[in-house]
Amino acid sequence: MAEMVLFHHAQGLTPGVVAFADEVREAGHTVHTPDLFDGRTFGSIEEGMAYATQLGFPGEILRRGAEAVSGLPAELVYAGFSLGVLPAQQLAQTRPGARGALLCYSCVPVTEFGAAWPADVPVQVHGMDADPIFVGEGDIDAARDLVAQAKHAELFLYPGDQHYFADSSLPTYDPEATALLLQRTLDLLRAP
Repeated sequence: MAEMVLFHHAQGLTPGVVAFADEVREAGHTVHTPDLFDGRTFGSIEEGMAYATQLGFPGEILRRGAEAVSGLPAELVYAGFSLGVLPAQQLAQTRPGARGALLCYSCVPVTEFGAAWPADVPVQVHGMDADPIFVGEGDIDAARDLVAQAKHAELFLYPGDQHYFADSSLPTYDPEATALLLQRTLDLLRAP
């Protein structure tokens, strides 16, 4: 069984993020859900991003992500939902021993954290095909570039325009897309 770290999105460590982690745990995997916001949650992406900016985005978010895994084994799968993709992607690219990466609703250019994606680290990127943030702000382009250069990489697009589609505690929740995301996550975790 795999060990995964799941970093939350800009609205914080919501019950929906925890519920997704619990689904992965029920399949027998270990999942850590560090709280980068010290227990604070927010009613909108804008409020959460304002708080992240106040903390020192992106530097402080990346620092907190690295700190959250400092006592964990190196052999982790790094997962992130939107804002949480930043520490997940950085750690998957730079921390030796990474077993995989799951990037949901976001992707940054690989060059942000190094010259290339590590050849032995499988990665999945998930987003909705009409999400104004994922598609409209260029994350899909970074995801396509990552898939083109990485040895074991997949981009999964879901029909719809919601950003946080796998958070069951938010009105943007899409149960059908989430079920597929969960299945693909478990496939990634079962990979050798």
